[in-house]
Amino acid sequence: MFKIFKNQGMKKKSIILLFLLQTSLFAFSQCPDSLPESKWGWEIGVQTYSFKAFDFYTALNKYDSVGTCFIECYPGMRIGSGLKGFVDVNMSPRDRQEVASWLKKRKMRIVNYGVVDMKTEADWKKLFEFAKEFNIETLIVEPDLKFIPLLSSLCDKYKINIAIHNHAKPSYYWNPKTVLDAIKGYSKRLGACADIGHWVRSGLDPLECLKELDGRVLDTHMKDLNEKGNIDAHNVVLGEGVCNVPALIAELKRQQYKGMITIEYEYNFFNNVPDISKSITYLRALLK
Repeated sequence: MFKIFKNQGMKKKSIILLFLLQTSLFAFSQCPDSLPESKWGWEIGVQTYSFKAFDFYTALNKYDSVGTCFIECYPGMRIGSGLKGFVDVNMSPRDRQEVASWLKKRKMRIVNYGVVDMKTEADWKKLFEFAKEFNIETLIVEPDLKFIPLLSSLCDKYKINIAIHNHAKPSYYWNPKTVLDAIKGYSKRLGACADIGHWVRSGLDPLECLKELDGRVLDTHMKDLNEKGNIDAHNVVLGEGVCNVPALIAELKRQQYKGMITIEYEYNFFNNVPDISKSITYLRALLK
């Protein structure tokens, strides 16, 4: 009898913490509607992998510096500020509430989360519960094909998108056709995360890849590289490389894309804020 009462008390406490977390996340205002990307129904954000040399708490200062409040968080991001562990499904309720308070104070939001590859059905469900708590719109994943039916069902149940990411070949999803084959016949909430840089590293034309995925792009990792067809090619400021960013933006407009333009800058990790800031300025100039 005591054990039942104790469990009920713990359950009630967890429900209260979840309510406080969700309330704090919904309460803060977002970036101003006057930004050029707002006209197109887009957000411009940064993937925290760009700041992997630091912890999440420190990275928030960098978001302030580059001029965005929209975050795509990767699961290997250390929490920081005295909290152990990572920003992932294993965070304690107290740590989740603390992270939510940081975001609220800075008027920031985790819009997308990934890249993730869960190994069991239970872990996929746990991921969706985590995303629901943080009001995350899109999960960026590279799943085993056997989980696609489950993910389709969870997308519709939770009203959360799944965007399949393309690492460079020989990654399974390196080619858009593989992504399209995987999601064919399933929920419209299943789509693609278009990683421009990895397409170029794989020797693909990113503009043609976007066209092939017309209507199924749910997130973009917008990058510009110093050369084509080289797995070791590195990031440069948007507009200064080989990826033809203006044509990519024009194609996303044509597709009436709605979502985040996520800058993932995988170079000069200890001092890439100036390049990321220039890239955001360049994008906004294109969109005016």
